[in-house]
Amino acid sequence: MKRFLIAASAVVATANPHLHKHRHLHEHAARAAATVTDIVATKIVFEALGTPLSQDEACSKVAAGLLTWKNSADATVCSQPAQTSAPPPPPPPPASSSSSPSAGAGQFFNSPPAVGAPAAAPSGGAWTDSSVTGLNADFPDGTLDCGTFPSAYGAMPVPYMGMNGWIGLQDVGAGVSGAAINTIHTLLAGDNCREASCAPGQSVGGLACSGGKLRLTNTSTKKLCDAGMGGVQAQNQASGVVAICRTDYPGTEAETVPMSLQPGSTQPMNNPNGATGYQWQGKSTSAQYYLNPIGTSAENGCKWGDGSQPIGNWAPINLGVGFSDGKTWLSIFQNKPTQLAPYQGKVQITGDIGNQVCSYENGVYTGVSGSNGDGCTVAVNAGGSATYVISN
Repeated sequence: MKRFLIAASAVVATANPHLHKHRHLHEHAARAAATVTDIVATKIVFEALGTPLSQDEACSKVAAGLLTWKNSADATVCSQPAQTSAPPPPPPPPASSSSSPSAGAGQFFNSPPAVGAPAAAPSGGAWTDSSVTGLNADFPDGTLDCGTFPSAYGAMPVPYMGMNGWIGLQDVGAGVSGAAINTIHTLLAGDNCREASCAPGQSVGGLACSGGKLRLTNTSTKKLCDAGMGGVQAQNQASGVVAICRTDYPGTEAETVPMSLQPGSTQPMNNPNGATGYQWQGKSTSAQYYLNPIGTSAENGCKWGDGSQPIGNWAPINLGVGFSDGKTWLSIFQNKPTQLAPYQGKVQITGDIGNQVCSYENGVYTGVSGSNGDGCTVAVNAGGSATYVISN
């Protein structure tokens, strides 16, 4: 069941103004950087994914294309000598284009204390789904500091993301639960566990950092994580590691929830209950997974990509899993229009599916109605089980 636990590995940041104002940069490939200005001392500090950088380091990485600015005005610091004394006060940040009070308040956020980013993990599936503890423990709402990763309550840390175990941070402005959110700024990556109310159709989930403490965004339960309906798993019969990445939804909606399958291994997949799970604008939701090419590690594949490789959100195949109307619905489909390239491998759904069929091979999807280039779907009756089998 450990595959479901990482759903809680995200924190939602609310507007609790503190000493520093953070001006974040857009993600570029797998990294992002931020310029952090101390309003009191007016000392400029450079930061990338929580890791402090010198001015020379930051500017050289931007010049090399490894990092990019969110606020183009920040680029001017690279034309200035590195600080040796306090500079003049920085110009005010650009005014928000939204008239919503919460959008303006979203310039501030609480975040875990910055620590050095972990060393890059080697390729080939070095990251593994470690055992977890406290899955059934009640979460101490409003007790843990925002800098504490809640591994004692079922959450599985993902250190290679460089965010102290979290898979994502969101700045939602002044409110989280119960209030409409007009603007969401993705600070680093993703999230997943439960819900809040979002006006523009964006989703918020995980834990809220409010008043310096972690709080549940789903007030209907005292648990941090939800295992779903079960009965669905993935099996690797290929010659190399297989990384399957679930969309962190509700959250930043990036495919950052990792599953790493070594050859011969099997792991469960999240099967959300449409009746009791997250509702988007009154509609039930399901889980969406991205199937990376055989041999791609979770460290490389379960991140937002730039399109230079068919991995992550650019992976060729999506897998859909969800429970509704008394049945589990499973699908295999092409990641259109993002990726038209064929998947180099085979995928088949086996198990309690009766005479139904759903498989993929050589760019062709075969379902109950025949073959096509788009996808296929099967249903599993309640109490049954099924397996996605991936092979060469």
